[in-house]
Amino acid sequence: MSQSLDRALIVLAGLAKEHKTLDQLAEEVGVHKSTVLRLLRTLEQHHFVRRDGTRYYRLGTALFDLANQALEGYDVRRAAQPALAALNARTGHTVHLASYDDGEVVYIDKYEGRHSVRMYSRVGKRAPLHCTAVGKVLVASFPPDRRHEVAHRVDYVRLTANTITSAAGYLAELEQVERRGYAVDNAEHEDFIHCIAAPVRGAGGEVLAAASLSVPKVLLDYDGLLALVPELVSAAEEASIHSGWTGARNTEG
Repeated sequence: MSQSLDRALIVLAGLAKEHKTLDQLAEEVGVHKSTVLRLLRTLEQHHFVRRDGTRYYRLGTALFDLANQALEGYDVRRAAQPALAALNARTGHTVHLASYDDGEVVYIDKYEGRHSVRMYSRVGKRAPLHCTAVGKVLVASFPPDRRHEVAHRVDYVRLTANTITSAAGYLAELEQVERRGYAVDNAEHEDFIHCIAAPVRGAGGEVLAAASLSVPKVLLDYDGLLALVPELVSAAEEASIHSGWTGARNTEG
């Protein structure tokens, strides 16, 4: 990667957290202020950065435009919207749509629940594979060899008392997910939230994404969560039909 591009990316990553001064950005990048100022002027010219008063810089509108265009490129996101919005309206619970990207889950759509408890997730946010229901659904859809490879690359960080902490435990869980057609996060990612997820398929039966329902434990116990599985699976199947699925799974490994 070129040095200028690397520095520009560090600047953008820093501004994603909060607005900053030229001095703060120069310290983060580790170069003289004049070098960062040249970068900022170029980024400002292309609307990736904008001035905030006389001292501060913050992200510009170009990044948001690019993000929206990238999300619109996910055909499954557009196709799944009606079914997932309806699921959110019926249940009042938070609905996510997520895809697999380079060893992690990335949320590509979200419908907020009507309750006051807010999840840490947001569109574009990444999450681990081993402790999320959507992650389990996505990896369970892989052929056995790839599933085994992914499971042994996971960093099994324990986030709650229920988090799976080994490849053997994860692979056993994935077999159950494949068998029953849905996955459960039993307070494995956040100890006050539990979640169920089901696959959204494409025309050939391939899993394009995972749809989920996330519910605070104080609002719904585990049995109550599992009672929502048929509703979730039905919505995921409707989303799959809109994505071209005809009900026939791709059996090629």
